Order: sequence, then structure tokens, then C-alpha cells
Amino acid sequence: MPASRQVLTAVFPVAGLGTRFLPATKASPKEMLPIVDKPLIQYAVEEAYAAGVRHMVFVTGRSKRAIEDHFDTAYELESEMEAAGKRDLLKVVRAVAPDDMDCTYVRQPRSLGLGHAVLCAAHIVGEQPFAVLLADDLMVGPPGGLPVLAQMTEAFASRGHSLLAVQEVPADQVRRYGIVAGTPAGERLIQLERIVEKPAPEAAPSRMGVAGRYILTPRIFDEIRQQTPGAGGEIQLTDAIARLMSKEAVYAYQYSGKRYDCGSKEGFLQATVELAFQHPQIGRVVVFRRQRIVKLRIFELVVLDLILNLIFLRVFS
Repeated sequence: MPASRQVLTAVFPVAGLGTRFLPATKASPKEMLPIVDKPLIQYAVEEAYAAGVRHMVFVTGRSKRAIEDHFDTAYELESEMEAAGKRDLLKVVRAVAPDDMDCTYVRQPRSLGLGHAVLCAAHIVGEQPFAVLLADDLMVGPPGGLPVLAQMTEAFASRGHSLLAVQEVPADQVRRYGIVAGTPAGERLIQLERIVEKPAPEAAPSRMGVAGRYILTPRIFDEIRQQTPGAGGEIQLTDAIARLMSKEAVYAYQYSGKRYDCGSKEGFLQATVELAFQHPQIGRVVVFRRQRIVKLRIFELVVLDLILNLIFLRVFS
């Protein structure tokens, strides 16, 4: 495979304040909130690693030190577990950052939008294609199938052009997404002709919403640099992609799998419950307890029905 079509670097914009999860995020990064037994950011990193990415670039801000510590070596913890003979737990801890994975951290000094966050990593990425993963979007591939980013790297290897993950969204939710429209190009691909950031339902060109996964060519950096800041001085990645479309082909990729919006409390809770059912250690326990609760409720209804019948017979007999 030509080097220009290998995706070996991923950028994780993690400088946000996480205000929707206050007070839990007052002193801890939102990306470190746990889904079952792993922090949110780890799911995104594992997805990137499974797609062949080995260089993880985190665009951080103040109070994000916990992310760096998480992907660092914890010598004291590992020594204690090794001395205690806790080999299984030691293996779990070391798997967080495999030996062949490199992590780089760069600060986003001010919150100036997703485009600006990506631009902060330009000097690290260089002239190679790269992935962008938004940890808020927890993506799960289909059972027995490839993770979402791995699906996209395969498509990128055949096309060599920028890709955006998309999904069909309800009409009343289009104002929450970047919405794309274009021409079907086979293999789950749409060659983009339009991209509109958070349109009103009546103005949306389609119902295909951009999810939090991108594979971008390095030319995107020039488009971001030339982008005029919008409201609040923010530089949006969507606007830069729209500019890129006029100079080279850009595709939307209709991924197979499920997305959890963990930027909302509802989506976070849904991910926690559903991934708990799929967990190899606690999944059976959770299912058993749910079935037991259902059985208890049925039993309670049966008992209540018997009591009501007895009361009815006693009153009217």
C-alpha cells in the first residue's frame, strides 16, 4: 500500500470543558468518565489502534492531565500488582498503552472550535493523511465485523481522498449535525457536493449527518488556515471541509455499526447500559439480574391479581 494511503496518525480533540456533565467534570476531564470499566477516551484510542493507527495525538487543554497519566506507564501500580501476583490485572493495565503505540500531547490555548483544535496538531501530523476521532461519539462496529475507523481506513486505501463518517438521522434532529449531500459512489460512499453545519430541518439538503470520525488529507490544514473565524471567533472544521471540496474529492462513508452520543447524559447512560450487557465479565450477571427483575415483576402482578380476585369474591359473594 502506498505510504500516502496509510493512516498511521490519529488526532483526538479533548480540550473541551465538558460543561454538560458538571459537577462531575469540574476537576476531571469528561473524556475520563467511565463507560463500564474504561474511560471514554480509551474506547476511541482502542478503535484507532485496531485500525492500524500507532501515533495518537491528543489536543488538550487545562485540567486534562489525567488523560496523559492514563496513557503513561504507572510503575508503582504495576510493581504492586506484579508483587501480589495479579497477572490478569497487570495485563489489563499494560494493554492501555501497547509498546508499539506512541502518544503526543499538544495544547489548544483557547477554545476556538474543532477546526482550530485540528490545526493545533498540524506540525505533528506533517504531510500524511490522518484520522480525527471525537471521543464524545462512542462508535461500536457490527457484531463480528470491523470497528468503524477500520472500515474507513479500508475505504481510504482504495480511494485516497478525505472521508467523513455519516449516518442517517431523524428529520427533527438534523439541526444537531453537519448534514451532507452528494452523489452515490458505491462501496457505502457518497461523493460530497454540499455540507451544511446544523441546518434547520426545512433547509437540510438530506438526512445524512456527520458522525465523529474523519480521515483527512493534509491539504485540510491550508483550508483551516484560510478559514474566516465565525461566531465567537471559532474556526469550524465543517467550513474547511466545504472549501476542500472545491479543490479535491471528498467522500462521506456510511459506516456499519452503532454510535452513542456520550456528549449527552442520555447517550452516556445508554452506552453504559448496553455495553454492560456486552461485557465479557459482567454481561451475564446484568442479563440475569434484568431477567430476575422481570420475573419478580410478573410474580408481583400475578399476586396482585390474586389478591384483587379474592377481595372481589369476598365483597360480592
